[in-house]
Amino acid sequence: MGKYDAVYDRVLTIEGESILSLRQSLNREILDQIVDKLLTVKPSGHKVITAGCGTSGIAARKIAHTLSVVEVPSFYLSPANSVHGGTGAIQKDDIVVLLTKSGNTAEIINYLPICKKKGAFVIGVTAEPDSVLAKNSDIVILVQVEREPCPWNLISTGSILATLSAWDAIAFAVMEHSGYTKEDLYLTHPGGGVGHALKELEDIRSGSK
Repeated sequence: MGKYDAVYDRVLTIEGESILSLRQSLNREILDQIVDKLLTVKPSGHKVITAGCGTSGIAARKIAHTLSVVEVPSFYLSPANSVHGGTGAIQKDDIVVLLTKSGNTAEIINYLPICKKKGAFVIGVTAEPDSVLAKNSDIVILVQVEREPCPWNLISTGSILATLSAWDAIAFAVMEHSGYTKEDLYLTHPGGGVGHALKELEDIRSGSK
């Protein structure tokens, strides 16, 4: 036994349980509605905009990236930049995904009246059903975990992993029901190991290798 093994085991166990618990806790009807909505983004010429602060902001960036990979045009809009002109990117019928565990983070709540005025569709991602975000979003995903692995149950790590896993499930559901192909993946991901592997497949198919 190493001297830090107890910490390693506690953290990995709690975070693993946080993800596995989603299979029972996530509202599948809500997920279906979100997938259906995301399937319309590219054909309609609209886009997805994500926002969050701190750890939720990092998750928002990852969600936007994953959606873009599966051909749902998306980008992260910094809350700091938003109040200095950035919300001009939000237009009618765009989808705005707002993440805050408490559902009451001021910088994120600021988006709500702007989205309503502009006619954007808001997806709230929070752990609190009675929060400002939950009560003012068009659709709400409740991502709730039993506990965080930090000693005070405060630092959002298990809950953020759960949030990312939920959105990975959404993104791949979109991918598998949109007619997305390996050729599409090569167009969105021509670099790195993924791009290299896909290029080899393309070369084999074309007979150039």
